[in-house]
Amino acid sequence: MDKMSLHDPLFTTYVIAASLMILKAVSMAWLTVIRMMEVKGGYRSPEDLKKTPLNPAPDPAQLLPHERVERIRRIQMNDLESLPYFLVACLLYVVVAQQSLALAQWLLYGYVASRLLHFVAYLTAQIHEVRATLWSVGSLILIFMTVRTLLAALGV
Repeated sequence: MDKMSLHDPLFTTYVIAASLMILKAVSMAWLTVIRMMEVKGGYRSPEDLKKTPLNPAPDPAQLLPHERVERIRRIQMNDLESLPYFLVACLLYVVVAQQSLALAQWLLYGYVASRLLHFVAYLTAQIHEVRATLWSVGSLILIFMTVRTLLAALGV
């Protein structure tokens, strides 16, 4: 059976997990815009201070950082720092490493769960140790999959 086919349940697991993570990352941009509109601030570009129907009373203070907007931007930056590694490491793991479907599902869906919980922890301003623990779970999953893939490629 072709490893990169939706007929392969292992590859299907990857497609589902990757799609969920991409949708989550893309949604951060939308959430940023929603937050900027809610607080009427947190804008970054000077042209955002032009009078428009959505901004009828521009104010230079709208260019100042706003914590509610910046929190979403930090979450998005964290996603952008980790998503490429996830997409590549998981794809290589699914295609190269010899593993059980159950293990792969635990790893890939475990990563997705850790990232979604990390999002909730960050959004609700949980202490660093909570966020770091959830981040560490996802990071350790990526390290495990990458090492297994490397060992498989080396024939070990």
